[in-house]
Amino acid sequence: MSFIPHGKHSIAGQLISSENTFTSSPASGEAYNFSVGTVDQINKAVEAAENAFLEYGYTSRETRAAFLNAIADEIEARGDDITKMGCAETGLPEGRLVGERGRTCSQLRLFAEHLLQGEYLDKRHDKALPERQPLPRPDLRLMQRPIGPVAVFGASNFPLAFSTAGGDTAAALAAGCPVIVKGHGAHPGTAEIVTDAINQAVKKCAMPAGVFSLIQGGNREVGSALVKHPLIKAVGFTGSLQGGRALFDLCAARPEPIPFFGELGSVNPMFLFPNAVSQRGEALAKGWATSLSMGAGQFCTNPGIAILLAGSFGDKFLSVASQSLASVPAQTMLTMGIADAYRAGQKRIADTTGVREVLSTSCYMRDATPYLYATTAKDWLNNETLAEEVFGPLGVVVFAESVDEMLEVAKHLDGQLTCTLHIDDADISDAKSFLPVLERKAGRILANSFPTGVEVCDSMVHGGPYPASTNFGATSVGTMSIRRFLRPVCYQDIPSSLLPEDLI
Repeated sequence: MSFIPHGKHSIAGQLISSENTFTSSPASGEAYNFSVGTVDQINKAVEAAENAFLEYGYTSRETRAAFLNAIADEIEARGDDITKMGCAETGLPEGRLVGERGRTCSQLRLFAEHLLQGEYLDKRHDKALPERQPLPRPDLRLMQRPIGPVAVFGASNFPLAFSTAGGDTAAALAAGCPVIVKGHGAHPGTAEIVTDAINQAVKKCAMPAGVFSLIQGGNREVGSALVKHPLIKAVGFTGSLQGGRALFDLCAARPEPIPFFGELGSVNPMFLFPNAVSQRGEALAKGWATSLSMGAGQFCTNPGIAILLAGSFGDKFLSVASQSLASVPAQTMLTMGIADAYRAGQKRIADTTGVREVLSTSCYMRDATPYLYATTAKDWLNNETLAEEVFGPLGVVVFAESVDEMLEVAKHLDGQLTCTLHIDDADISDAKSFLPVLERKAGRILANSFPTGVEVCDSMVHGGPYPASTNFGATSVGTMSIRRFLRPVCYQDIPSSLLPEDLI
C-alpha cells in the first residue's frame, strides 16, 4: 500500500499526536497505531471551530459550494489509497468501497448545487404596513441561518458515506457550520486519508483552518466531552441504539440542551400481500434473500422481517428464501464487536418462545453467514425481543392467519427507517388500510422493491420515529438534511445595509 498512516489527529489543519495510542484491527493486512483522543484536544478543536464559524458561517453560498466541490475533487484524487485502506480495514469488497466513494463525492456535489439554488434558505418577506389599523405592521424578513460548530460521530458500517466526509459532515459544511469528527476505531486509516483531502480543500479554498478537525478514536470520555462542550450546537450520529441513546441523553442533560440527530437502526419490515405472494412468491423470496444478505446484512435498511399469510404459498416463500440464503458464502463483518453482537442477537432470537429455526449456519470470528427463523404473528406480538434489530444477515418470517392480523403486526411496530408493501393490483384494497398506519411508523414507505440502497436526492427521507432515529422531523440523507444545522432568524425593520446578502 502506498499510503502509510501517520496516526495523528488533525486539529484545525495541524497534525497532533497523543501520548496514548490504539492499534487498528484490520480485516487483512498490516495494523497501525493511532493516537487516542483526549479531552484537551477536543477543547482545542471546538474552540478552533467556534473561531472559524465567525468567518465561515458568513461566507457566500457560492464560496461554500466551491469548497464542497473541492473536497470531492481531493477525495477522488486519493481514490486508490482510500479503496485499498478501506478494504483492508473493513473487509468490504473493492466494488463496495468504490461505490461508496462515488456516493460520498456525489452528495458533496449535490449539496453544492443545492446551495447555489438557494431554496433551502426558505426566505420569507412580509412588507411593512405602516397605515394598517389598529396597529401598523413592521417589515419582517426570515431566512435560515447556520447554528455553529457541529460534532459528527463516524459510523462503523459506512467508512465513507456516513463518516469523515459523509452526509452529516457535508450537510453541516453546506449549512455554514464547522465540523469536528470523532473518528470510528473500525477505519482510522481511511479517516486519515479523507481528512487529508479535506485539509487540502481548506487550503485550496482559503477556508479558516478550524472549519474541520478529526479526533481519532478514544474512550467514552472523549465522546462525552465533545457532545457536552458548550460551543457544540448539534450532534450527528449513526450507530447503535445503546450508544446513540447514551449520547442523546447527554445532549438533553446539558445546561443548554442541543439537538442530537441519531440514526439508530431498524428492522425494516416487509408486508407481503396474498396476491403478490401467489403470483411471484419465489422471486420475492430470492429478492429478499439478496437484500437481507447484502454486505453481510450490515445496512441500517436491512429488511430483517417478512410478514405474510400462512399456507402453501407462505411455505414456498420460506423454502425458497432458505435455499437462497444457504448458498450465500461467509462474509467478513466490519469489526469483531459487530460479529459478537450478531452472535448474541442470533442467540436471542433462537431462544425466544415460539421461534422455529429454518436455517442455521455459523459466525466464526468476523466471518458471518445467514440465519433464518420463522414464527407466528401471535408469538411475534407476544415477544418484544423479536421486534429488535439484529445487525447482520438474519431474517425472521412472521406468518399471520389473516390480513387483519398482518395489520396488527404493523400497528405494534416501533419506529422504523423503512416499511415495505409487496402488492399486486388485487391487493390494493387491503393495502389501503396499512398506509395510514405505516406513515406513523416509518420515514420511507416502499412498494414492490427492497429498502437496501438509499438514493441521495431532494426527496429522500432517511429517518423515522424513535428508535429508528431521535428526531422524526429530520433526515440524514438528501438535501433536506442540511436543514438540521440551520435555524430560522427573523429580521424586523433591519436596514438593508445590515441584512445578510441573500435577503436583500
